Amino acid sequence: MDRFGLSTIAFVAAVWLVALTFLSPTMVAQSAKVEGLIKARSGDTMTLQTSNATSVTVLLTDDTKVGQVQGVLKARRKDMSMAALIPGLAVKVEGTYNDQSELVAKSVSFKGNDLQRAESIQAGLHETNMETQKNKEELERQNVALQQQQAQLMEHQQNIAANKAAIDAAVARFGQLDDYYILDEVTVYFANGKVRVEPRYVPQLLALADKAKTVDGYVIEVKGYASAVGSTELNQQLSEDRADEVTNILIQQGHIPLTRMLAPGAMGESHQVSNAKTEQAQAENRRVVVRVLQNKAIAGV
Repeated sequence: MDRFGLSTIAFVAAVWLVALTFLSPTMVAQSAKVEGLIKARSGDTMTLQTSNATSVTVLLTDDTKVGQVQGVLKARRKDMSMAALIPGLAVKVEGTYNDQSELVAKSVSFKGNDLQRAESIQAGLHETNMETQKNKEELERQNVALQQQQAQLMEHQQNIAANKAAIDAAVARFGQLDDYYILDEVTVYFANGKVRVEPRYVPQLLALADKAKTVDGYVIEVKGYASAVGSTELNQQLSEDRADEVTNILIQQGHIPLTRMLAPGAMGESHQVSNAKTEQAQAENRRVVVRVLQNKAIAGV
């Protein structure tokens, strides 16, 4: 090769080097093809998960072509809206990478049956999300109800403490008066193992309360008893609970002041009306005795 030929080759090479120097990275970037599932979509950005579990950020532009390939040979292409690009859809993206290693999509294509499958997945996820939200709201309602119950329980416990303090004060007040008149008396009977006052006794208790209010310096004594059936510990608790139930009726419905109530007595199995083992005899032992008392000193005797 002569000197002229070598000079020509050198000149052409120099021109290409200069051209490559001034070309932008975008202009020299090579096209890329990526296949995978749309993992997430936010506006013009979507995250693609490839078969090797890597994630690729894909940018959609106004120039991006979206199409659905059709036919047995997948030779036909139907233009689609970008709205079809939903999570769970398998797609093929062609484009170029920018300086942030994001794939700027020139075209996005997918199969028709893949779109149907992704739509079915999204529908199922929507129902699951709705059910999850419903469960979350129900749980929040239950939490609110539980908090309200706890507040009510605390208030109830505070009321019980206040009632006991008032009753203790009444006991201290009347404890030195040991000679009483019994001005009225009501006996309430209970079923085996039960502590709830039957409705038929309520009018009798309220009538006793009304009569007591007419007595100067009255106090009301409530004593609970149990039959000998079952354990001694259980019967002691039953007698206490029965006395408390009757006391609550007198206070809440009969409007008897706490200062007029002697501390409820839990007598357990003591003072059995009958020691017979028959059901009728044992039923007579399951009782609460309520008495209206007036001290003889107050009565002026």
